[in-house]
Amino acid sequence: MGGDPVCALVPSPLTCHLRPARMVAPLLVALALGLDNRASSSMGGFGSSMLTLSDAAILDRLKHIYATKLRPLERKSMYHELREPALSDAWFDAKPMVLLLGQYSVGKTSFIRYLLGRNFPNQHVGPEPTTDRFVAVMYGDREKVTPGNALTSQPDTPFHSLRHYGTKYLDKLECASVPAPILRRISLVDSPGVQAGEKQKGGRGYDYLEVMKWWAQHSDRVILLFDPNKLDISDEFRDVIEELKAHQSKVRVILNKADEVEPQKLMRVYGALMWSLGSIVASPEVPRVYIGSFWDAPFQNGGMRGLMEAEEADLVQELAALPEDNVMNKINEIARRARLVQVHVH
Repeated sequence: MGGDPVCALVPSPLTCHLRPARMVAPLLVALALGLDNRASSSMGGFGSSMLTLSDAAILDRLKHIYATKLRPLERKSMYHELREPALSDAWFDAKPMVLLLGQYSVGKTSFIRYLLGRNFPNQHVGPEPTTDRFVAVMYGDREKVTPGNALTSQPDTPFHSLRHYGTKYLDKLECASVPAPILRRISLVDSPGVQAGEKQKGGRGYDYLEVMKWWAQHSDRVILLFDPNKLDISDEFRDVIEELKAHQSKVRVILNKADEVEPQKLMRVYGALMWSLGSIVASPEVPRVYIGSFWDAPFQNGGMRGLMEAEEADLVQELAALPEDNVMNKINEIARRARLVQVHVH
């Protein structure tokens, strides 16, 4: 893709086109914030100018509602132990997070390098399984690595509740601070490559699926990466995808390294990927699939250069828009939890 992808991340006015499933959220926020009828009726456009309150004021009120109304009910009904962990106060103030998932050597770490336009501390790239830990890549004035135990020790961070997953998991968690422009708007999370076999599933020393549920809950986008040369979905990866059903609106798919495949074969690969996902995802439509080659090397096959560059631009633009949707995404998450808690209690 020509030029620095970060250049596409300059904030710009965005038109908000919401799916019908999200139309419950404006009604919820109108009730929750106690808006008068005139303010409530102005929400019909579902745009960023629909409220007279600032984003910060909305998030503060939403945080108060969750802390005083929903969280006590979750605690009383043991929802946190049986379904999902509690949301921390820091979650309401955090930047949008993008979680990267995939089997080993599909290009997760290279994708982060592509977006940053630079390397980041402790990165490992190779054809063999290289990333054996969760790495939260966040903005910092200088490069720094914060180990998992220190990262989760402060209650005012969104990672505080991860301490419940034990020291073995915290040993596999770290934060890499990087002064990259894109990280002023979003945070990126690299994850260990999902592998096949019962030995891998039991050899991590922590509950991998429960940890993945935590990250999916706290992320604004979950990106599944696939390599066109190895589309087989392992049992563990299938389990992970099935756990994402509760957060299906957040999921996007990348068919990475697409330039390694000739155009005619790429169409067959795309069809095979859609068939595989369709057998797992319980929805009439599979998530949006982006086709591209997300690293800084030249295209190996340029036959579909135009398509791949357009797809890459669309993906970068979607990630750039996440801060504009931050308030609405958090309202949707609270609405989703409220419905699940209601069902859980009854």
